[in-house]
Amino acid sequence: MFSFFKKKTIIPHVRLTGVIGSAGRFRQGIDLSGQQEIIKKAFSFKKAKNVAISINSPGGSPVQSHLIYDYIRQLAAKNKKKVIVFAEDVAASGGYLIACAGDEIFANSSSIVGSIGVISASFGFQDAIKRIGIQRRVYTAGKNKSTLDPFKEEKEEDIQRIKKLQLELHSDFINVVKKSRGSKLKDPEKNNTFTGEFWSGSTSLKLGLIDGIGNAEQILREKFGEDVVIKKLERTKGFIAKKLSGSLDGQIDSIASALEERALWQKFGL
Repeated sequence: MFSFFKKKTIIPHVRLTGVIGSAGRFRQGIDLSGQQEIIKKAFSFKKAKNVAISINSPGGSPVQSHLIYDYIRQLAAKNKKKVIVFAEDVAASGGYLIACAGDEIFANSSSIVGSIGVISASFGFQDAIKRIGIQRRVYTAGKNKSTLDPFKEEKEEDIQRIKKLQLELHSDFINVVKKSRGSKLKDPEKNNTFTGEFWSGSTSLKLGLIDGIGNAEQILREKFGEDVVIKKLERTKGFIAKKLSGSLDGQIDSIASALEERALWQKFGL
């Protein structure tokens, strides 16, 4: 007996948006513990051969970026599924590292992509506290415990130690990109691909950082037909977080974390 109903292709679709890592007690950032359940659910659709992931992030924690990248690749291998990643406004720094979990990466022509580098920033207040007559008293066990204390003069040895750490993290990032993109990368040394620079989606395509231009719904319909069922999976905000975010303490925490998050987005002109 023939069926009159053609089986439709189902594509689970997860959207990861925000700064990677902690975004405050009452704000949802992107970290593995918070996204693990929804990512796992996307790979649990037995009849789905592909999983779509949209990423909109200016970066953040390199550790959480690696954890999410590794988790997606592990599930893809275990469940024998292909991963299609879509960059929205930004897939930069740790956001691009996560995007590298895709077998294919797509972006809008105006998306910001790249920023393959490592950065750390702080302030120096040593002159300010001298002017107002404040003495900084720090007691440590271990001569390097107060490395880069913002209230003390910088030491060249501390700067070099931090730079060495950054180079190690940068090397890890580069290895992930090379493993993911392979021969698709177009002369990365000549094109300064690993210098921390970032580009539009159009230029990123020329550099081999992405595979094509287009948004999630458009590309998925082109690949799997107009009848494709895009199953959107979203993480819901917890009841307690919703209630506490309205408290004074929650509002103060939210403002502080929002300012830090805003600074990351503004780096990319957003």
